[in-house]
Amino acid sequence: MIVKMKFLSISGPRDDIDRVCEVYLSKYEMQLENAVTELKTTDHLLPFVEVNPYREPLAKAEQFAGLLPEGDFHADLSIGTEELLVMIRDVNHDYIELTERKELLKKKRDELIEKATMLEPFRPLEMDISKVMKYQHMQARFGRIGVDYYRRLEKYLFEDLQAIFLEGTRNENYVYGCYIAANSDIGKADSVLNSLHFERITFTGECVGTPAAAYDSIQKDIESVKEEIEKVDEEILHLMNSHGAQLLGARKRLDTLAMNFDVRKKAARMEDEQSESYILCGWMSEEDVEAFTKEAEKDDKVFIMVEEDRQKFFGDPPTKLKNPRFFKPFEMFIKMYGLPAHDEMDPTIFVALTYTFIFGAMFGDVGQGLCLFAGGGLLYLLKKINLAGIISVAGLFSAFFGFMFGSVFGFEDIIEARWLRPAEAMTNLPFIGQLNTVFVIAIAFGMALNLLVMLFHIVNAARSHDMENMLFSHNGLAGFIFYGFLALTVVLYMTGHPAPGNILMVIFLGGPVLCFIFKEPLANLVTRQQKKMEEGKVMFVVQAFFELFETMLSYFSNTLSYVRVGAFAVSHAAMMEVVLMLSGVSEGNPNWIVVVLGNIFVCGLEGLIVGIQVLRLEYYEMFSRFYKGSGREFQPFNKQSKS
Repeated sequence: MIVKMKFLSISGPRDDIDRVCEVYLSKYEMQLENAVTELKTTDHLLPFVEVNPYREPLAKAEQFAGLLPEGDFHADLSIGTEELLVMIRDVNHDYIELTERKELLKKKRDELIEKATMLEPFRPLEMDISKVMKYQHMQARFGRIGVDYYRRLEKYLFEDLQAIFLEGTRNENYVYGCYIAANSDIGKADSVLNSLHFERITFTGECVGTPAAAYDSIQKDIESVKEEIEKVDEEILHLMNSHGAQLLGARKRLDTLAMNFDVRKKAARMEDEQSESYILCGWMSEEDVEAFTKEAEKDDKVFIMVEEDRQKFFGDPPTKLKNPRFFKPFEMFIKMYGLPAHDEMDPTIFVALTYTFIFGAMFGDVGQGLCLFAGGGLLYLLKKINLAGIISVAGLFSAFFGFMFGSVFGFEDIIEARWLRPAEAMTNLPFIGQLNTVFVIAIAFGMALNLLVMLFHIVNAARSHDMENMLFSHNGLAGFIFYGFLALTVVLYMTGHPAPGNILMVIFLGGPVLCFIFKEPLANLVTRQQKKMEEGKVMFVVQAFFELFETMLSYFSNTLSYVRVGAFAVSHAAMMEVVLMLSGVSEGNPNWIVVVLGNIFVCGLEGLIVGIQVLRLEYYEMFSRFYKGSGREFQPFNKQSKS
């Protein structure tokens, strides 16, 4: 069902708005509208332009609370607002100091790692780097050269080069090492090595001793810095733990304060010479309005006005669905299509009953249905997945129809069919001959559903005071009479009873057709409106002809669409017969692994296809006749702020 809404405005002294939000709006669900734009009849309304002072402390509190171990603290809600803000500032000050120290240490660690990485390939060299770099008569160059270029250097140039090359380590691509030459020959050596793309690596004066000794020294420094970083992390953790309960309480309290302050985004303010006040407006359920007004009647700072002339000033109310728990998961299908408007009926219960019933008829199997019921129910209880809840209820109907069809995991010799077996039951019909019984029942069921949804359309049209669609449309009263009489005629003929006479045919078929054709003029006559026809007479006749043709075609195709209910009931039995044949059941030597895998495959594949096909019937064959889904969802402000 759709919860009835009322539009109300709340006003009071400007400095009391936070108290009102905390005391009242936190208890009752209210969808706030922009007061400046909605209250068109109130003059001199101004928006609030204040910046929320709680957002930044809340972000800090959330950041710090995220650093706490889970489950070790309980929120301390006794701390006052000012004390809370001071605590957040103090913790943030200490946290910033510690993080700055940590960043400096991390930078130092990264620099040391870079030096160690640079030194590592030269560790085999037995030389004191600091002394080599200070030679007076010789010069040394450290670096790397490509393997191919190094081979060329060894083969062709070493004999003519007045220098020595000391190799460190090598990998697939490079040879690391250094070359040393006298001052007089270093220029030539540089030119030759540069032509071979020698990449120089420069060491700072901090490298003392051999490369191996310098590397080991740097590694010790790296470990020392890492220990210092760990100590800083421990200090940060200790800082957060020492304020753990307060931080959790601050996060909860600041979240409420920030949410309440954000009410100003929707509020308006009024200023006069004596005082300044606020105005909040929006939608609330009738039940909440009654409780709210009763609670606030003795509060002299809160003034509540419930607006009755909503349609004149405030537009259509939002839609809030309230259904029994059993039908709650099926609201997902309604929201997928579109929520009902305030003057439409809520089709949730109708969808729940028809979807599960048709699903069961198309997928009738006791064993597979109970598996769907158990699996879907378990998922719904644990994860609250709406689709799982729908599958669970649909599985229960599948088990019921499986009992009626006599099918258990595809076996049709375990229990007797309490009704019929879809693949075997046949019916003789006049003019048509022999036809599968489930096809006949499916079409009859579809005609009954079409008549039911036409009644829903009439109810919805009456609620919205749409006389034209209620009386003269192909889904209204005229359509109900036409289709109902046609369905009655077909049923009488197929069951061997005499069909209605020609006079009745003319009245109950010809009359509604004239209503379809002259729908607009008749509606103008009933509502006493003088609307001039925009198109000419010829155009009116042509348009009426094609609309009538489309209407008849829709009746025919809409009715035949329900054949799929019987077709899937038959196909399920056929698919399981194939599974049992492949597993060797008919020969008396069944392969139970094939039986199990076949049941899983059919249950998964056919269950998915049947679920989609039933949803298609709901949306295209039923909803299209009575349901618009043009409503907007009710969104309470407190839930919007938390999302």
